[in-house]
Amino acid sequence: MAFELHEDVRVLVVSYDEHKRSQASFFDEGVDAEYEINRPRGTPNFHRWLLNEKFRRSIEKISDDLQGASVLTICGGSGLDAEFIATSGASVLCTDISIGAAKRAATRAARFGVQYEVAVADAEALPFPDRSFDFVYVHDGLHHLEQPIRGVAEMARVARQGICITEPARAAMTRISVLAGVSTDAEDAGNAVRRLREGDVRDALEAAGFSAKLARRYLMYYRHEPGLATRVLSPRYASAAGRAAFRLANALGGRVGNKLTIQAVRR
Repeated sequence: MAFELHEDVRVLVVSYDEHKRSQASFFDEGVDAEYEINRPRGTPNFHRWLLNEKFRRSIEKISDDLQGASVLTICGGSGLDAEFIATSGASVLCTDISIGAAKRAATRAARFGVQYEVAVADAEALPFPDRSFDFVYVHDGLHHLEQPIRGVAEMARVARQGICITEPARAAMTRISVLAGVSTDAEDAGNAVRRLREGDVRDALEAAGFSAKLARRYLMYYRHEPGLATRVLSPRYASAAGRAAFRLANALGGRVGNKLTIQAVRR
């Protein structure tokens, strides 16, 4: 596989169009590096709980299969996903289109003693052979792409056993949230937020020979950098109340929620 080294980070063959160049440039230099490397460490307890809860949900139906499995993360950012998955017992390659993000992911691994590899790669044109990883995983990354379903197809191509996708869902609740100014249709990086429809993702996976073990919407909201709400809910008793409220909200309205998780296995 052709690659070059950029300050000890493998850069696999990537062709940058205007959109990809803009994304890579923003995440190279436009974020708080220390926060990205360290999070969720140093964040309020309730914020950390939400991140862990989202990760738990993202592997709910395949968690037992991760022990000893090879896992590729795409749009992996500064390595948060890779760390979660590596601590679940998998052998992980963390990829992102940003060299800056890949460097931060490598720093995270070294700083906290987590074992995973890092490379720069394009999620819409993965530089790997068919079925070269047991699982392919993405968390809040496909919606950055110009063609999210192309990213799904690439995940399916290189996955031998299964796929885990957790992304913002195209939902009426989200439209209301956008109109209220709580959510947005564009991110700081300049990309439109391309929220996914469950049916579109299912169709792409089924066409590639996968069937869903779990496809579920649920409610999940927190700011990228913790806000007042997560701080207020972080003391012990407030946190218990916050968790109970979160579970109740999902029991009542999760099926129309703003987050989509799909875990699929090859037929």
